[in-house]
Amino acid sequence: MNKIGKQYKIKEIFYTLQGEGYHAGRPAIFVRFTGCNLWTGREEDRTSAVCQFCDTDFIGTDGQNGGVYSSTELVEVIKSLWPDDSQIFIVCTGGEPLLQLDQFLVDTFRKNKIYIAVETNGTKLAPKGIDWLCVSPKAGSELLLTKGQELKLVYPQKAQLPPTVAHLDFDHFYLQPMDGHWIKAHTHETVLYCLANPQWKISIQLHKILGID
Repeated sequence: MNKIGKQYKIKEIFYTLQGEGYHAGRPAIFVRFTGCNLWTGREEDRTSAVCQFCDTDFIGTDGQNGGVYSSTELVEVIKSLWPDDSQIFIVCTGGEPLLQLDQFLVDTFRKNKIYIAVETNGTKLAPKGIDWLCVSPKAGSELLLTKGQELKLVYPQKAQLPPTVAHLDFDHFYLQPMDGHWIKAHTHETVLYCLANPQWKISIQLHKILGID
């Protein structure tokens, strides 16, 4: 297919504050791509999925500003949501954004002076030109992206503990307590681990505390 005519399936696009990791609290436009390679997104498949703790709906295109977009149309929507003439900061997320985010779309974003952050499980190679690459490894998957700006590990994962990734080439290392019924205990464990291992910083899901998307 001609790249100019390529279309991207987007669950939702919305303006909010980044809730996790290094950029927590920063105004951002989230571009959530449909689909993931570690879970179908359907509850009946969760127990057999590689990633069983995802808390995000990434099925379909029925979310806020969701749809099927060309690269030009996607840029137009993004620009319409940014409130001033400063550099636009977007977070490409999912699901797994690198199933769709290709070199053509990255180049289109860069031509429009958009700062590109990507949150990925690291199982797909990334296009060149991404400004901020945040990799969140998942136990049981093959990690192909071993270099970037931020590594954010959901903790605890019995088969993917911090020492398995602490040697990788990232600028910042974050542990994020696994959400769910045991969030209080997981948060306590994460605090203790970071205190004992200063390479790691804790990432709290700020958006849930603030009650925003």
